Amino acid sequence: MIVQQVVLNSRPGKNGNPVAENFQLEEVSIPDTINEGQVQVRTLYLSVDPYMRCRMNEDTGTDYIAPWQLSQVVDGGGVGIIELSKHTNLTKGDFVTSFYWPWQTKAILDGNSLEKVDAQLVDGHLSYFLGAIGMPGLTSLIGVQEKGHVTAGSNQTMVVSGAAGACGSLAGQIGRLLGCSRVVGICGTQEKCLILTSELGFDAAINYKKGNVAEQLRESCPAGVDVYFDNVGGDISDTVISQMNQNSHIILCGQISQYNKDVPYPPPLPPAIEAIQKERNITRERFMVLNYKDKFEPGILQLSQWFKEGKLKIKETVINGLENMGAAFQSMMTGGNIGKQIVCISKDISL
Repeated sequence: MIVQQVVLNSRPGKNGNPVAENFQLEEVSIPDTINEGQVQVRTLYLSVDPYMRCRMNEDTGTDYIAPWQLSQVVDGGGVGIIELSKHTNLTKGDFVTSFYWPWQTKAILDGNSLEKVDAQLVDGHLSYFLGAIGMPGLTSLIGVQEKGHVTAGSNQTMVVSGAAGACGSLAGQIGRLLGCSRVVGICGTQEKCLILTSELGFDAAINYKKGNVAEQLRESCPAGVDVYFDNVGGDISDTVISQMNQNSHIILCGQISQYNKDVPYPPPLPPAIEAIQKERNITRERFMVLNYKDKFEPGILQLSQWFKEGKLKIKETVINGLENMGAAFQSMMTGGNIGKQIVCISKDISL
């Protein structure tokens, strides 16, 4: 059977900006039969995420994420439907997900590498398993729970950078649900600011590309900042940290402003900002959601419940077609998405 796949065509270099041309669409033949323990899947949705930027380098800089290989099929978060199964626990018609789903229209996979998902948890929106009811949702929820030290009724102000992205758009809402009294987002367009305040329940939103961010932050957070959910790093984070209160907390989710630079993770703070952090006893610990696997199941159920109750609003930007994976990745890395960036490969769930 002939299927389409996306391979890594070239590397942008550790200090380069990724472009769509780093990826290439090819045709490949896969067997018509499957072996014991295997399944044949049809891909429905694929995810592009900021963490993938390090997989484009020869060395990812971490021991838990492997680099993509040149001329080899790319992989990442995916959701699909089983068309054929020779696996005891998986049946034709089951919906499944994996963190290492190949960027192909169809694939033959080891059934043990897949996790069965219940479409009822997302009211049939299967792509949400790659976003709010998946890893970005868990990252936001567990990050706020474990590193935010949010206490209901204690009048805390939370600031979220990259606030219109996959994690940021959820983190602000979760901060509110867990008890923050004021939530302020920082993002890069007026359209995003409007969505944060009119749809996602943020009290205020700052466009960092317009006006003085420090001044706007002081106006939006008159009592200072108690919890900072950091998706971006760099100058924006330095500005926020300067206005954080004594014994406040940074949730170090991502540092996308630094991902196209060859720097350690998390990047060190400038000396003046580091001095503020130490002086005010601000916590800034590396947060890795994979260290909290015991919290995944209750976390998914909590996120699903909030979604179904209308308390967690979910935004996503969907691009259609496997041939647009590279364009979707490039767009996501430059802020083209609102909410989770998803690529729809097939909407067909008939068998």
